[in-house]
Amino acid sequence: LVCVCGFCPEALRDPMAMERANLLNMAKLSIKGLIESALSFGRTLDSDYPPLQQFFVVMEHCLKHGLRVKKSFLGFNKSLWGPLELVEKLCPEAAEISASVRDLPGLKTPLGRARAWLRLALMQKRLADYLRLLITRKDLLSDFYENSALMLEEEGAVIVGLLVGLNVIDANLCVKGEDLDSQVGVIDFSMYLKNDIDDYRSEERNSQIASILDQKNYVEELNRQLNSSVHGLQGRVDSLEKSNSKLIEELAIAKNNIIKLQEENQQLRSENSLILLKAQQQLEVHSHTHTYKQSRQGLDEMYNEARRQLKEECQLRQDVENELVVQVSMKQEMELAMKLLEKDIHEKQDTLIGLRHQLDEVKAINVEMYQKMQKKNNMISRLEEKTNQITATMKQLEQSDKDLLSQTRTLAMSFVKCASTDTEHQYKLVKDISF
Repeated sequence: LVCVCGFCPEALRDPMAMERANLLNMAKLSIKGLIESALSFGRTLDSDYPPLQQFFVVMEHCLKHGLRVKKSFLGFNKSLWGPLELVEKLCPEAAEISASVRDLPGLKTPLGRARAWLRLALMQKRLADYLRLLITRKDLLSDFYENSALMLEEEGAVIVGLLVGLNVIDANLCVKGEDLDSQVGVIDFSMYLKNDIDDYRSEERNSQIASILDQKNYVEELNRQLNSSVHGLQGRVDSLEKSNSKLIEELAIAKNNIIKLQEENQQLRSENSLILLKAQQQLEVHSHTHTYKQSRQGLDEMYNEARRQLKEECQLRQDVENELVVQVSMKQEMELAMKLLEKDIHEKQDTLIGLRHQLDEVKAINVEMYQKMQKKNNMISRLEEKTNQITATMKQLEQSDKDLLSQTRTLAMSFVKCASTDTEHQYKLVKDISF
């Protein structure tokens, strides 16, 4: 690739910029020529189509520009497959293409896989999208390209933008049986030079055709003026045809409006077509026997009839639309009422759920109180048993006191009987003891 302005000082200072500019120009010519030739070709492109082959060669040179040289056990190499393999990480949809390329049995080199990937992406019409995702991740591309490579500069974005136009092309490429490993990518400049010559010749041919068309238009204008001045009656016929064409246009408008209606509008369209057919038949029958005034009157009557029918259909359509509006409003009110009813039901359900929770809590509290009451009843029964025991003990003590008192009285009486003297002091002592 040689710069067109080889003596440019900027190009001499920066050879990489010169290469990028040359590759950008070649990409423009290749993409433009491929689109124009494909549109004129008018069929699905295959692998043997020369402009398509040259496009892949140019794209290969663009993607190879500025690739870093990697060292392997076989030597030094530049591989396109490395950066293209990143696309499946950025876009999951590209994983299918990468898997298909890896499964191809005839490919043995990374360059062959890269060429197959380009062809599959073009057939999928996603080549521009995949490369756009790739150039946006310059942090990943810097591992494969130099800093001044085409894919890292503005020229790469321009080429990706040009690739969007290739989505109009349908390509059917057989990648499986093609030898992509050993192909030599050489750009054929004669194809683009020939296109420039053809463009120049086509411009000259277009200028000649334009001059001929101008002369033809002048002759037709002169002929029209002569015909209008000679044939005065023909002008009246032309005016009649114009009025008839207006009537046909209005009937066509009426038909378009009738199509939008339902079954009744379909019947009116057929009636309007019959009216139009009758108008044409009457015009053909009475063109030689009736005057312009009578023809015009008949056309006016048909026009008024069609207009009246159109007015009736418009009124019918308005009634249908009003009824539709009423139905829509009723439907909206029903929907609103249903929503309010659903809201009320939900609120009642929530209230019922809350009451159920409260009922469960009351039941739990009742069970707890019942258990406590049982415990209290048990304690009361135990206390009553102890009280009964204490009462019985007290009764026993009282009985023992009574027995003791009776014994004491008996002893006292016996003591009184045995005493030798019955003094007042002894009597008082016995009385105190007895009571």
